[in-house]
Amino acid sequence: PEVTLVRHQVTLDAAHIDRYKALCGFSQAQGVPLIYPQMLTFALVMQYMNSADCPWPALGTVHLANLIEQTRSLQAADTVRVEMATGKLFAHEKGQVYTLELRIFRDDEPVWRATQSLLRLGVKQPRGEPYASQVGGSAPLSCQAQFNAAANIGRRYGVVSGDRNPIHLSALSARLFGFRRAIAHGMWSKARALACVLPQQTLDRVRVAVDFKTPLFLPAQPTLWTARSNCAALFEVRDSQGQKPHLRGQLDY
Repeated sequence: PEVTLVRHQVTLDAAHIDRYKALCGFSQAQGVPLIYPQMLTFALVMQYMNSADCPWPALGTVHLANLIEQTRSLQAADTVRVEMATGKLFAHEKGQVYTLELRIFRDDEPVWRATQSLLRLGVKQPRGEPYASQVGGSAPLSCQAQFNAAANIGRRYGVVSGDRNPIHLSALSARLFGFRRAIAHGMWSKARALACVLPQQTLDRVRVAVDFKTPLFLPAQPTLWTARSNCAALFEVRDSQGQKPHLRGQLDY
C-alpha cells in the first residue's frame, strides 16, 4: 500500500550537527553536510518498517543503494517538514527491491530529497522493472586517503543516528545475525567518503548516488579511491589493500 508519514516543525540542532560532523570527518567549512538530513528521516523510516503497512520485516532487509539530491543548503536552527513516502518496486536477482522517498521542505519549498533502495532477500517472484544502479560513469580511480574505522564506530554512530541495529554494535551481537564481526553502517561509510570528496565549502546544488557493495567489518583501515573532473567525482571505499569495494558512488555539484 501507498503510505506517507510526516514530521512537522523539525528544528536542526547545532550541537547534534556538530557531533555528526566530528564523527564522520566533515569540517566546519562544509556547513551542514548534504547527507545529514537523512538523520531527520530515520524515525519515519523505522515507523514504517515496523508497521503493518510494510510487507517485509526490517531484519533481513539490505540497504542496497542511496541517492541524495539537494537544491538548497540547510543551516543549523532551520525549521523544516520531513516526509517519507513509499516508492517504486523493482525486481532484483536476489529478491525484491522497494524504495522509500524522503523529502525535506523549508517554508514549503522542497530543498532536499533522497531515495533509499532496500533489498528484501529471497522473494521468489519480485515485482516491478529490473533494478538498475543510479551510479554511472567509468574512469580509473586512484587512492586518495586511508581512514580509520574503529571497532566502536558502529556504537558511536548508532548513538548519533538512532540506528542501533545489532549487526553494527559488537562482534557478539553481530554473530547472532550471521556476521563474524560487527559491520559499519553504510551511511557512515558514505558520509566518511563524502567528507573527503566534497569541496571545503557550503554547496547548494549537489547530487550523490551510492551503491553499497560488501560489508565493512570492524575494525578496519578502508581506503578511498577517486576520479575527479569538473564539479564531479566517482569514488569507492575499498578494503585496506584497495581490492574489495565496500561502496561505489557518483558525486555531481
